[in-house]
Amino acid sequence: MLSQLNRLLQRIMPFIAPTSVFIGVICASFFVHLEGLVIYIFAFMTFAGSLSLNFVSLHRVIAHPLSIIIALTLLHVIMPLWAWAIGAITFQGDLLTITGFVLAMIIPTGITSFIWVSMNKGNVALTLSIILIDTILSPFIVPFALSLFVGQVVELEVWGMMKGLLIMIVIPSLAGMILHELTKGRAHEIWSPRLAPFSKLTLALVIMINSAAVAPYLQSIDLKLVQIALCMFFIAGTGYFFAWFIAKLLKREEEDIISLTFSGGMRNISAGAVIAVQYFPGAVAVPVVVGMLFQQVLASLYSKFLQKKLNSN
Repeated sequence: MLSQLNRLLQRIMPFIAPTSVFIGVICASFFVHLEGLVIYIFAFMTFAGSLSLNFVSLHRVIAHPLSIIIALTLLHVIMPLWAWAIGAITFQGDLLTITGFVLAMIIPTGITSFIWVSMNKGNVALTLSIILIDTILSPFIVPFALSLFVGQVVELEVWGMMKGLLIMIVIPSLAGMILHELTKGRAHEIWSPRLAPFSKLTLALVIMINSAAVAPYLQSIDLKLVQIALCMFFIAGTGYFFAWFIAKLLKREEEDIISLTFSGGMRNISAGAVIAVQYFPGAVAVPVVVGMLFQQVLASLYSKFLQKKLNSN
């Protein structure tokens, strides 16, 4: 029964993500109170995904770091430059909106990329390494890159990011890997298929909760907000495409291509929203929070795209 449910959820995932966004925004007053649960829901999803991971595959990724370097270059050089160029062309002279586009692309990779990669049978070890390394480096990379692009000096709350990373990624992934090693892979064989549908359902819940957080920004919809939304959708969509195309061009393995597509396309939007609100005028936050609405929808579309590409090979 769980296998059938999992197959059904996998098939309708492109519809689940946008529906979850819509429900989250419409029922914001309910879901906004569940924000404290997100960190623990993530921990469960990471644990479920990490059951397929062992220490050998993690060591293999770290010993051959080219894919990690590709991801970091895309996240913090190529995409911020691309966002700045698109923003400068479409919103000439509007420095606050352009800064918002750059900020949305300069922040570290999204932790939800781990869930999408494990669902699409990508390289979980590579994704985990990219998330860990990028989040650890982000307190140094993000302020430097922002001062370079927009001349604004910011400070990141390092301890807050690290604490979230420990609970959501480090502890559950280590627990999953240790269980995999102790049971010689049996935990993965038995429990991964059973937990898979629950991972997809909890991802939908996380999308609803995160979408509820941005609902206040969507209360007054005008022409400029629509233009920002279209522009952000294009920038975020090309982020996934660039990641896939560069990985393909550099002849990465199929598992690595899946990992790089999601790691390069997704961002830690909640961290970006905090930076925008703390250090910039309100107009800067709009492209960042609008990006939160799109990245899960785009992830589901690229999930379908990758499955078609893999099936056609």
